[in-house]
Amino acid sequence: MIRQNIYSTNIKSVGYEDGKLEIEFKTRSIYQYFNVPENVYLGLLNASSKGTFLNTYIKDRYRFRQIR
Repeated sequence: MIRQNIYSTNIKSVGYEDGKLEIEFKTRSIYQYFNVPENVYLGLLNASSKGTFLNTYIKDRYRFRQIR
């Protein structure tokens, strides 16, 4: 999956494909979240605080796995 770099204090890059959201953190860990609607992904990209959006609308709401 291709990720794009974003401006955030904790998140390095974000990718989205077929309901799978992939987030790479500046700590180099990567998480994949499953069955995420595209509007949630777009909301993350457009949020003024990516970390707050992640914690409020994604984390603990979607099944995930850490891949690195």
